[in-house]
Amino acid sequence: MVGYPESLTDPSYHGQILVLTYPLIGNYGVPGYETEENLLKYFESDKIQVQGLIISNYSENYSHWNAKKSLSDWLKEYKIPGIYGIDTRALTQKLRHKGTMLGKIVQEGKKIDFEDPNKKNLAAEVSVSKQVIYKKGKKKVIVVDCGVKHNILRAFLRRNFTVKRVPCSYDFASGDADGILLSNGPGDPKKCIKTIQNTKIAMKNGTPILGICLGSQILGLAAGAKTYKLKYGHRSHNQPCLEVGTNRCFITPQNHGYAVDSKTLPLDWREWFVNNNDGTNEGIIHISKPFFGAQFHPEASPGPDDTEFIFDMFVRAMKK
Repeated sequence: MVGYPESLTDPSYHGQILVLTYPLIGNYGVPGYETEENLLKYFESDKIQVQGLIISNYSENYSHWNAKKSLSDWLKEYKIPGIYGIDTRALTQKLRHKGTMLGKIVQEGKKIDFEDPNKKNLAAEVSVSKQVIYKKGKKKVIVVDCGVKHNILRAFLRRNFTVKRVPCSYDFASGDADGILLSNGPGDPKKCIKTIQNTKIAMKNGTPILGICLGSQILGLAAGAKTYKLKYGHRSHNQPCLEVGTNRCFITPQNHGYAVDSKTLPLDWREWFVNNNDGTNEGIIHISKPFFGAQFHPEASPGPDDTEFIFDMFVRAMKK
């Protein structure tokens, strides 16, 4: 549930300063990542993705059977600034009052260049540059990498799928696959122009599509809906989401700053999940075709895996 190695390597945090309110950070160190196998097993990407880390208390002495180095040494290795001794709960209250804001971590006497990350296509910065194949079984899924977490890849490998991971600008619509996964990622979904265009074509072909986080927003835009920036982004492991039309509420891990405007969904789409805290959209689904979008992270890592059944729904859709 804590998961700072997972959170720090989550590509959805690219371009952001991460503030952690949990009081014990660093106490179990960082796992080893000397091999590709360990990177895929213990981390959500191949490097630290955040621009900076702010915490309250830092545990210099770490203890864990799998730890290879301290959090501080790990941050230094990737030249990521981190500060502690900050009242992170007070800072969180300020962010909750003012909304998501730009920020800087500045070392006294040093000047740093600053570029507004909101103006950039951040998904393109974290996407793979060429396709990667993970072989497992006969069924194949194309994972459109807008900043995909490794646990999404693991979810399909556990289900004996061959995974074809492609860049976000890749022409995946004409690809030979049983299904298409539009991944999570950072930034404004409207800047993913090529991905949206290819999604529109794939939808015409009727290929089963699952969108997660940013992928859900891209799916919504391709369907004809609109997206907007939330004043308060959802970034925690305990966001309650209600499945529309039922009394089922799931606790979900989330990391997004944009949402689909459910009022703009076409008539053949409906709202699938809503956030119980603020009523914003948390998922969309087509009424007759195998197109799904979840705004939260059903793959978890970190956080609860209450909604991993969505992968099984997607697998069943691919068998039809």
